[in-house]
Amino acid sequence: MTECPKCQQVDSIMKAGFVRGNQRFLCKNCDYYFTIPSANRQVRKRRRHQTTIIDIAQDLGVSNSTVSRALHGHPDINPNTRRAILEKAQELDYQPNQLAHSLVKSRTETVGIIVPEFMTQFFPNIIVGAQKVLAQAGYHLIIMQSDESYETEKNNTKALLANRVDGLLVSMSHETNNYDHLRIFEKRDIPVVYFNRVSEELGKYRVVVNDYQGAYTAVDHLIRNGYRRIAHLGGPTNLLISQERLRGYCDALRKNGLEVIPELVIHGDLRAQKARIYTGYFLDLPVPPDAIFAVNDPSAIEIMMLAKAKGLRIPDDLGVVGFSDDSIAAHIGNGLTTVKQPTTQIGEAAARMILRLIQGEEELAKPETVVLEAELIVRGSSVRVPLTPRKF
Repeated sequence: MTECPKCQQVDSIMKAGFVRGNQRFLCKNCDYYFTIPSANRQVRKRRRHQTTIIDIAQDLGVSNSTVSRALHGHPDINPNTRRAILEKAQELDYQPNQLAHSLVKSRTETVGIIVPEFMTQFFPNIIVGAQKVLAQAGYHLIIMQSDESYETEKNNTKALLANRVDGLLVSMSHETNNYDHLRIFEKRDIPVVYFNRVSEELGKYRVVVNDYQGAYTAVDHLIRNGYRRIAHLGGPTNLLISQERLRGYCDALRKNGLEVIPELVIHGDLRAQKARIYTGYFLDLPVPPDAIFAVNDPSAIEIMMLAKAKGLRIPDDLGVVGFSDDSIAAHIGNGLTTVKQPTTQIGEAAARMILRLIQGEEELAKPETVVLEAELIVRGSSVRVPLTPRKF
């Protein structure tokens, strides 16, 4: 039996059609129309994981357009109706559909960022810098991580395209040699800014560190501290950072009258596991190096650990210099000498550049590369002290 919610009569109730899928009733006793939500609707509501405008409209018995206008502050809504809608939206924890709203504006006010790893503080610090600048401009940052995998990087780009990002910030994985998944953004007029790990083969807009000068300064420092047979554990040859750090290494040797010896240069994949293998190769040479310049700090730390396991003294028997100034660098042994990169500034510069491109303040045909300077941080791993007799 159906009871009138106004006069509580039962016998005077008659059916009066449907309204938005709900049975409508008329109480002949008091001429009051009312609806009772169907059981099916209740099931659907329980299954729905996010409240929509439809839910609010059905609960209040008003139209979807009335709810939409009230939520967007239109002046043609009765104040009492607006108040009821806003209270119901709060009660049901309604969250606006940002994707639908962005489709109307043709802009999502989101930027995607893809980084190769989170194992060190390097890329998280860059993300902090980028997010700070983007948030101040009213943009959200969608963070993706490739885990040094080309396939994962491709899937990251597909997900960001599906989310209709307005722009992309990307530092490539060490496996990335094919760039078709990144060129798709350019074909769709979605601006891309490459940072840290970039390639000469694509990208007009980049934020990098002066890797050449950083490497040159590091190797020159080793030479000034008496090291002469200096090896280089480099990175993947497809990355510009590897090419520039190798170039700085070679020029520092030559300008100090030293030879570049091919057997003392190895290109790795930036993983710590490979660094152990290559360090073992260096230290097992008939004439091993007396110093190693590593492409990054994780590799340099592996060098120090393996050298210590083999009974070598750092820096007396082996000097070590890394690149990036990871948070652990100051605390391993007597400290790792390293080339410090301005990580937060990298993120800030990349974010400012992508905002200019999104907002049309840059000519898309005009390339731009921002080069930030690095700083050599000298610690105990590369400064020789007077030698003491070794005990065998």
